[in-house]
Parts: sequence; structure tokens; C-alpha cells
Amino acid sequence: MLFRNKTRLDGWIGVADSALRTLAAPANAARVLPRAMSAIGSSPLSPLMSDAELRHSAGLMRVNHVGEVCAQALYNAQSLFARSERVKIELAQAAAEEMDHLAWTQTRLSQLHASPSLLNPVWYATSFAIGAAAAAISDRVSLGFVAETEAQVEAHLASHGDEANQGGLPNNDHASRAIVAAMQADEARHGEQARQLGATALPAAVKQAMRLSAKVMTTLAYRI
Repeated sequence: MLFRNKTRLDGWIGVADSALRTLAAPANAARVLPRAMSAIGSSPLSPLMSDAELRHSAGLMRVNHVGEVCAQALYNAQSLFARSERVKIELAQAAAEEMDHLAWTQTRLSQLHASPSLLNPVWYATSFAIGAAAAAISDRVSLGFVAETEAQVEAHLASHGDEANQGGLPNNDHASRAIVAAMQADEARHGEQARQLGATALPAAVKQAMRLSAKVMTTLAYRI
């Protein structure tokens, strides 16, 4: 059997395939769906949740699903343009784990009888462009973008733990909370891996711009 080195065209074909899988096909997880001990053997829809709580959980999980769509776009773009082979491998591994998140949030949306964001193609295209721009500067800047993105996502997921604030999941939504907890642990690890690979700290203005754009995304995705 003959082997050849991958070309940039191979990379773009892989990117196109990943985009189609992310946006138009059911996501497949390599790891089982996280479940809280209190939820094992019970219905994924708690009878103690009101209609308003169910809608709120669906909105938050739609936002989280959008975040995973964006993660696939970012990691694919950054991997395509990365200069270091080690960075490419690490980004590909992180993308594989984020695919689990995509599948988990997709499953939870289905359980909640809710649909993904209608704007997912827009989120994907925008995130891919941002990831490509960061990678085009340097691997260190690209990794810095990963580290800051994961830090902001981790903080966003942490906010789900407080039912009292707008970003909090209902206390009785054990199924969603178990998924979010597993995702949060992975995001923290991905950020730490990026820092260990030499991520450079981003300017404060860039971090603030990232927060503002994330706010726009979460506000829209919660409803659309």
C-alpha cells in the first residue's frame, strides 16, 4: 500500500467533512452520556420541573450546543493552519473530546424536545474565520486563543450551577447538570494543555471583545 503526506487540499477536504458532520449529521460520542447518580433509572424529564424550567433548560443547553459547534470550527481551523505537528495533534485530540460535548448537548436537546440554534451555520463560519486568523499569526497566539476561550467557556458553564442567576440550570435538572459538569472538567483541561504548549496571554482588549461577542451569541442562541 502506498502512503503519501497529507496536502493542504487534504486538510480542506477534512475541514469540509467536519463542517458537514457538525452541522448536518447526528453527532457521535466516544464516551457515554454523563448521568448524575440521582438521575440513573429515572426519566430524563424530571416531573418536578415546570414548563418554564423546561424551556429555560432547553435554552441553556441550546447555547451550550452552539458553543460546541463553535469549538469544532475553531479547532478545525486552528489545526489546519498550525505550524507545529504537536500542536496539530493536541488540537485534533481536543476537537475529538469536544465532539463528545456536541453529541451530549444534542442528545439533551432532543430529550427536552428542543431544537438546535437555527443560526448554527453562521456560528460555525464565524468561529472558523476567527480560528484561522489566530492560527495565521502564530501557534502561540492560536494557543492563547484556545486558553482564553476555554477559560471563558469554563466560567460560563460554572454559572449553570447557580439556579438563582439567569444562567443557572433548574436544581431539578440533574440530567443537564451532569452533562455540564463533565464538559466543564474537559474545558479546564484543554485550557491547561494549551498553556503548557506555550500559549501567549492575549491583550485585555481582545479578551473583552471575546466576552462581548460571546454575550451576543448566548443571547441569540438562547432564543433562536
